[in-house]
Amino acid sequence: MTEDAASRTWLEPRTLACTLEDLDARGFVEHFLVDDAHRLRAVGSGQTFGADAVAVRECHRFEGVSDPDDMSILCALETRSGVRGTLVDAFGVYADPNVADFLKNVPLTR
Repeated sequence: MTEDAASRTWLEPRTLACTLEDLDARGFVEHFLVDDAHRLRAVGSGQTFGADAVAVRECHRFEGVSDPDDMSILCALETRSGVRGTLVDAFGVYADPNVADFLKNVPLTR
Protein backbone atom coordinates (compact mmCIF):
# COMPACT_ATOMS: atom_id res chain seq x y z
CA MET A 1 0.00 0.00 0.00
CA THR A 2 1.36 3.40 -0.90
CA GLU A 3 1.67 6.14 1.67
CA ASP A 4 -1.08 8.05 -0.12
CA ALA A 5 -3.45 5.06 0.03
CA ALA A 6 -2.63 4.50 3.71
CA SER A 7 -3.37 8.10 4.64
CA ARG A 8 -6.59 8.07 2.59
CA THR A 9 -7.80 5.07 4.59
CA TRP A 10 -7.47 7.07 7.79
CA LEU A 11 -9.08 10.21 6.39
CA GLU A 12 -12.06 8.75 4.51
CA PRO A 13 -14.67 6.51 6.05
CA ARG A 14 -14.90 3.21 4.17
CA THR A 15 -18.19 2.92 2.38
CA LEU A 16 -19.67 -0.08 0.64
CA ALA A 17 -19.30 1.62 -2.75
CA CYS A 18 -15.65 2.56 -2.10
CA THR A 19 -14.79 -0.96 -0.95
CA LEU A 20 -16.55 -2.53 -3.95
CA GLU A 21 -14.53 -0.25 -6.24
CA ASP A 22 -11.28 -1.22 -4.49
CA LEU A 23 -12.06 -4.95 -4.74
CA ASP A 24 -12.98 -4.58 -8.42
CA ALA A 25 -9.60 -2.93 -9.07
CA ARG A 26 -7.95 -5.93 -7.35
CA GLY A 27 -9.68 -8.44 -9.62
CA PHE A 28 -12.89 -9.25 -7.73
CA VAL A 29 -14.99 -8.35 -10.76
CA GLU A 30 -17.81 -10.91 -10.73
CA HIS A 31 -20.99 -10.32 -8.76
CA PHE A 32 -22.35 -13.30 -6.85
CA LEU A 33 -25.67 -14.24 -5.29
CA VAL A 34 -26.83 -17.34 -3.44
CA ASP A 35 -29.69 -19.08 -5.23
CA ASP A 36 -32.59 -21.05 -3.77
CA ALA A 37 -30.58 -24.27 -4.19
CA HIS A 38 -27.98 -22.81 -1.77
CA ARG A 39 -25.36 -22.52 -4.50
CA LEU A 40 -23.25 -19.48 -5.29
CA ARG A 41 -24.21 -18.08 -8.70
CA ALA A 42 -22.00 -15.78 -10.76
CA VAL A 43 -24.42 -13.18 -12.10
CA GLY A 44 -22.37 -12.41 -15.23
CA SER A 45 -21.62 -15.94 -16.42
CA GLY A 46 -24.37 -17.95 -14.72
CA GLN A 47 -21.82 -20.44 -13.33
CA THR A 48 -22.76 -22.00 -10.00
CA PHE A 49 -20.51 -23.24 -7.21
CA GLY A 50 -20.97 -25.30 -4.08
CA ALA A 51 -19.57 -24.09 -0.76
CA ASP A 52 -16.73 -26.62 -1.08
CA ALA A 53 -15.48 -24.81 -4.21
CA VAL A 54 -15.37 -21.32 -2.69
CA ALA A 55 -13.14 -19.43 -0.25
CA VAL A 56 -13.78 -16.10 1.48
CA ARG A 57 -10.74 -13.87 0.93
CA GLU A 58 -12.04 -10.79 2.77
CA CYS A 59 -15.15 -9.78 4.63
CA HIS A 60 -16.29 -6.22 5.45
CA ARG A 61 -19.21 -4.97 7.56
CA PHE A 62 -20.86 -1.58 7.10
CA GLU A 63 -23.36 0.39 9.19
CA GLY A 64 -25.48 3.23 7.91
CA VAL A 65 -24.42 6.64 9.22
CA SER A 66 -27.94 7.83 10.02
CA ASP A 67 -29.73 4.50 10.49
CA PRO A 68 -28.25 1.66 12.56
CA ASP A 69 -30.67 -0.74 10.81
CA ASP A 70 -28.91 0.06 7.52
CA MET A 71 -26.22 -2.60 7.83
CA SER A 72 -24.58 -4.71 5.16
CA ILE A 73 -21.83 -7.25 4.76
CA LEU A 74 -19.52 -7.59 1.76
CA CYS A 75 -17.50 -10.73 1.07
CA ALA A 76 -14.72 -11.03 -1.50
CA LEU A 77 -14.89 -14.61 -2.76
CA GLU A 78 -12.70 -16.78 -4.94
CA THR A 79 -13.68 -20.11 -6.48
CA ARG A 80 -11.35 -23.05 -7.05
CA SER A 81 -11.58 -22.34 -10.78
CA GLY A 82 -10.26 -18.80 -10.21
CA VAL A 83 -13.47 -16.77 -10.50
CA ARG A 84 -13.17 -13.79 -8.15
CA GLY A 85 -16.05 -11.57 -7.14
CA THR A 86 -18.19 -10.08 -4.41
CA LEU A 87 -21.28 -11.05 -2.49
CA VAL A 88 -23.29 -8.36 -0.68
CA ASP A 89 -26.03 -9.03 1.83
CA ALA A 90 -27.90 -7.22 4.56
CA PHE A 91 -26.62 -7.77 8.08
CA GLY A 92 -28.92 -8.50 11.00
CA VAL A 93 -32.66 -9.01 10.79
CA TYR A 94 -32.80 -8.23 7.05
CA ALA A 95 -30.11 -10.75 6.09
CA ASP A 96 -30.94 -13.41 3.51
CA PRO A 97 -30.92 -16.77 5.37
CA ASN A 98 -29.71 -18.54 2.20
CA VAL A 99 -26.55 -16.40 2.22
CA ALA A 100 -25.87 -17.15 5.89
CA ASP A 101 -26.42 -20.89 5.36
CA PHE A 102 -24.06 -20.90 2.39
CA LEU A 103 -21.29 -18.82 4.03
CA LYS A 104 -21.13 -20.87 7.23
CA ASN A 105 -19.76 -23.72 5.08
CA VAL A 106 -17.15 -21.61 3.28
CA PRO A 107 -13.64 -21.26 4.78
CA LEU A 108 -12.06 -17.85 5.38
CA THR A 109 -8.60 -17.89 3.79
CA ARG A 110 -6.28 -15.03 2.89
